[in-house]
Amino acid sequence: MDSDQEDEVPNVNFVPSLLFIKRGVAKANPDKVTLTPAELARIINETRDDLEENGANGIDSSDDEENEDSAARLASRAQDQAGASGSRPEGDEFGFENYEQESGEPVVRLGSVAVVDPEENIQDEDDSEAEDEIIKPTDNLILVGHVQNDSASMEVYVFNDDEGSLYVHHDFLLPSPPLCIEWLSFDPGSDKPGNICAIGCMDPVITLWDLDIQDSLEPVCKLGSKGSRKKNKPKVGHSDAVLDLSWNKHLDHILASGSVDQSVILWDMEDGTPHTIIKEFGEKVQTLAFHPTRAEGLLVGSCDGMVKVFDCRTTTNDSASFLSWTLGGEVERVCWNHHSEFHFVASTNEGRIHYCDVRRPGETLWSKEVHEKEITGLVLSSKVRGMLSTASADGTLKLWDIDEEDARLVYKKNPKMGVLQCLDECPENPFMLAMGGDLKTKNFSVVNVLDNDVVSNVFKARFDPSYQPVASEERMNIEPPTEAMEDASISDDDDQDGDDENEV
Repeated sequence: MDSDQEDEVPNVNFVPSLLFIKRGVAKANPDKVTLTPAELARIINETRDDLEENGANGIDSSDDEENEDSAARLASRAQDQAGASGSRPEGDEFGFENYEQESGEPVVRLGSVAVVDPEENIQDEDDSEAEDEIIKPTDNLILVGHVQNDSASMEVYVFNDDEGSLYVHHDFLLPSPPLCIEWLSFDPGSDKPGNICAIGCMDPVITLWDLDIQDSLEPVCKLGSKGSRKKNKPKVGHSDAVLDLSWNKHLDHILASGSVDQSVILWDMEDGTPHTIIKEFGEKVQTLAFHPTRAEGLLVGSCDGMVKVFDCRTTTNDSASFLSWTLGGEVERVCWNHHSEFHFVASTNEGRIHYCDVRRPGETLWSKEVHEKEITGLVLSSKVRGMLSTASADGTLKLWDIDEEDARLVYKKNPKMGVLQCLDECPENPFMLAMGGDLKTKNFSVVNVLDNDVVSNVFKARFDPSYQPVASEERMNIEPPTEAMEDASISDDDDQDGDDENEV
């Protein structure tokens, strides 16, 4: 199943990041925005100020025409969405009125462009188009970061497994290419769960967007600030591109980010500030993941060839508690095994995967070369025991049957999408895989690997849709437990024909 492509092929057209969203979390009818003339003017002026400030801070501003085009696109988009009149609601939807700081730039900046009309009804002369606007409980959203020529955007696809439908519901513009995406239900200004996505870009500032608001021009808030010498505002957060994000599902106000600046930041989203900055890395931090059942466990991979598991309860700005493994090469992706809480998988730019046990620091249970080039996508299924999916810059997608002894190739496919850049599985149907690539004419696809007989024979019987990981009483022993720790929390190209290949 492929996305629709435009007739004219752009010079640059690729998907650097994507993410499947579980069913049932999106509004059936996302709110639409209108703009007052004053809000429209503010957005255009702020965009112009940001471009000027970037130049003032030493960022290359020689491409004036490109900057002007970028501002013009945003202005055009805003004008298309602006209403002839309107007023802002008296209440602050996200409850951030009291978060304004007396000095410096607020780290959390509420997007103030949305004036939601709850009485607005979708009306369309074409019934099928009107129906497409409605997000059903059986629909998944797929967030697809898209770079086309000199513009970057986040496209919100609707995918329905039963109906076989896949289409773009809405999208929003981004300031720079989206390198990573994370979904979270934490809404900074509400007691109710939200439908929020965090995006890390080439820009060091992390943006949070409300997916239940359609045609947004601004994020609902930002984590970090590039600072401004001109306005005497300090830098906050990362100083370079954000490469990966992980949300803590157990402490839902915590978001972890890894950056080119060789640091990991644990963000407290309740006030939008860095709670802990970890600098125990010799190179850029490329991948990270919180443990599925242990809130304190954070798995991090960096380009110095190291993988580390941190105990966030006893990690501070000055010291860190962690276990480490030296894998060689650059660590591209990491993921936990939901069916075996002490095990994780890591991939490298040398095309190797490594399987490790946190109870045996410094050792790998096994290591195997599985691709010819770097492994850019790594998904160890949370619903199918032992099913590991890998995607690589060599252009191939592979499925492996893994355990503590080895990894056995089950399936191989060349989807003919160029260099594969990202991979994710459907939460409810892990045999549905979404991929992003860099081929100009085909850069996004969703495939059902269960259509393959060998995949079905090996994995179908293992599929447990109701499986949920449970933590045991055994400790990871990252550091000897103390009474203080008990009370602590984070918060104080071989397949040229494109045919499938199978092995058992």
